[in-house]
Amino acid sequence: MHHLKAVIFDWAGTVVDHGSLAPMGAFVETFAEFGVEISIEEARGPMGMAKRPHIAALMALPRVAQAWADRHGHPPGEKDIDEVYAVFVPRNIGVAASYADLIPGVAETARTIRAEGLKIGSTTGYTREIMAQITPIAARQGFSPDALVCTGDTPDGRPSPFMLYRTFLDLGVWPAWHAVKIDDTEVGIAEGLNAGCWTVGVAVSGNVFGLSLADTQALTPGLFASKRNAAHGRLKTAGAHYVIDSAADLMPVLFEIEGRLVRGERP
Repeated sequence: MHHLKAVIFDWAGTVVDHGSLAPMGAFVETFAEFGVEISIEEARGPMGMAKRPHIAALMALPRVAQAWADRHGHPPGEKDIDEVYAVFVPRNIGVAASYADLIPGVAETARTIRAEGLKIGSTTGYTREIMAQITPIAARQGFSPDALVCTGDTPDGRPSPFMLYRTFLDLGVWPAWHAVKIDDTEVGIAEGLNAGCWTVGVAVSGNVFGLSLADTQALTPGLFASKRNAAHGRLKTAGAHYVIDSAADLMPVLFEIEGRLVRGERP
């Protein structure tokens, strides 16, 4: 490839942790510790955001805000968000290594990307403390990006483009349409669009589908097709230029984007 220069991956649900399961239990358990029950579906809603804004978004849900007020005698405020976040982070760090298995096909795709002369970047809603548990395990399995930008490394996280801007600098890649962002969340798709790069949604391995590999494989063909179609639809509605099942399906999309760049097209 002569026009594409880099592929920038999200982590949970895109590279590791099929179904993006690690944060879900941590969110549910943390809120329960404060006497407020939230569902897995509610916890998944803001996925892809930095974790403190994620908690703030959950607390802003009318049902959750009312439950908090009923339990604590006041609507949730900034101090409450800080307290929940302080409990959540060590809990998420504690489980991160247990959900660090590469999604099938990621290592092979990364090798092919490098063989084509492209660089590999990554951004994540996780903090560096959490990623410190994940990156060594991922590296041993065959995925080690050239750049990693985490929550807290930039003034703001997703859906702002700041983490991608930092990645462009770290990789020495410019202009933005020479890069592809691949992500499993709507807010991650928005990050890519706001940065001006090609954006690929990951439907089946990620947060929108929301199941482990084993649970995905156990679905009946009809139920799998229904959930797959719904996940593809959500990411397409979010604005993704392409939607694939997992990172294993990425290379044909990269070759198509290369061809579009040759013809002078832009995202």
